Amino acid sequence: EVAAGTCICGRAVAPYVKDITCLDLTEAMLEQGKKLAKQEGIQNISFVSGNAECLPFEDETFDLVITRLSLHHFVEPEKPFREMQRVLKKGGKLVIWDMVATTEELRETNDAIETMRDKSHTRILSREEFEALFEDAFELQLEETTLVPVNLQSWMDLTSTPEDIQKDIIDKMEYDLNGGDKTGFNPYIKEGQICFDHRWLLLIGKKEN
Repeated sequence: EVAAGTCICGRAVAPYVKDITCLDLTEAMLEQGKKLAKQEGIQNISFVSGNAECLPFEDETFDLVITRLSLHHFVEPEKPFREMQRVLKKGGKLVIWDMVATTEELRETNDAIETMRDKSHTRILSREEFEALFEDAFELQLEETTLVPVNLQSWMDLTSTPEDIQKDIIDKMEYDLNGGDKTGFNPYIKEGQICFDHRWLLLIGKKEN
């Protein structure tokens, strides 16, 4: 798993594979992943500190490469994608699960709010941009969009968003709700709280060359 954080996907996949390697640049995330793997009794897992843009592995090392919610953090998502392609064996599977842009006209506004909440965010890719990454070397076997319900306050709390920025985001969402400028989040009220649906795209490709 590339840019694995605490290796959520890797830990889920571990019972179904011989071994799993989780790579992330942040040591604290890897340490948390190790603790969780130990609690879950997972023994076929290893943790590696490294940069997704320059993976410390030989060509065609892995049968399966996974990354979740990572590409929107990269200024040039092509770089980690090509690295994942490089370390994947021919015939192996690449799985990408990430946010996907809703509409092109609201993409800039959407990205701006995402960046307010998380400074490491750069840009949400469109479906067409994801497809273009795969087209040269992969047979795209699955492409599936899922709407993930998100509570706005919980979403901001997850990244410890400062209170003044939280207020700005809430103001934008409320203005959208009341018929003002659209945010691209399509907010709604549920149980008295602002919520929205994150649009996630799952892609699975088989490496052909």
